[in-house]
Amino acid sequence: MARLPRYALPGQPQHLIQRGNNRSAIFFTDADYRFYLDCVHLASQRHDVAIHAYVLMTNHVHLVATPDHAHGLSKMMHLIGLRYARYINSTHQRTGTLWEGRYKASPIDTEAYLLTCYRYVELNPVRANMVNNPGAYRWSSYAHHARGKRDLLIRDHDLYLALGKTTQQRYRAYCALFENGLSDETLDSIRDATNGGWKLGSNRFGKEIEQTAKRRASPLPRGGPREGAGRRNKPERD
Repeated sequence: MARLPRYALPGQPQHLIQRGNNRSAIFFTDADYRFYLDCVHLASQRHDVAIHAYVLMTNHVHLVATPDHAHGLSKMMHLIGLRYARYINSTHQRTGTLWEGRYKASPIDTEAYLLTCYRYVELNPVRANMVNNPGAYRWSSYAHHARGKRDLLIRDHDLYLALGKTTQQRYRAYCALFENGLSDETLDSIRDATNGGWKLGSNRFGKEIEQTAKRRASPLPRGGPREGAGRRNKPERD
């Protein structure tokens, strides 16, 4: 069956995930992480995409981003994927496909879920038992949001800026968001939305997205006609 088209939603934040082929590693040295971030910086600037949050895991990447133009995200991800794959194959003398198919993306109901999605992304290393707290992981946007370590890749969203009138107030308010973990229900909602390519938000938000994007933003009810796009074959635990 034909895949559903990409969301062409300028000005709408989306949560993206890109995985290594067969869940294989895509980062092998610190230099690889740094080069990937350079790729994101170059591609996001070239295609007018604001990066709000990110985490680079051993075998996959999460981004929260807003494109200024309809096809900005797809062009950005294409450039990142191509440039980084060439670098990895050359640097580590490997051949074959680096990425597991297309990146996956989910439009975010901004008011309800944007900062929750930040937390989901930046807590990924904690859920993976790689570190005890998000501040101990080097390859994420947490230090920018919570500790004031300026990250030139990040363009702050208005909702983050609204956490406080001063930078110190924002840092304290942001850290407070991490005092309680995300519920299993929230984790499942984000995973289902991102892995399926569906909207993350209310039914009303979904209808708005469908009208704008001219495609379904939620899965069909069980028992309805199957369309291969976006259906999960097995649970994802990112």
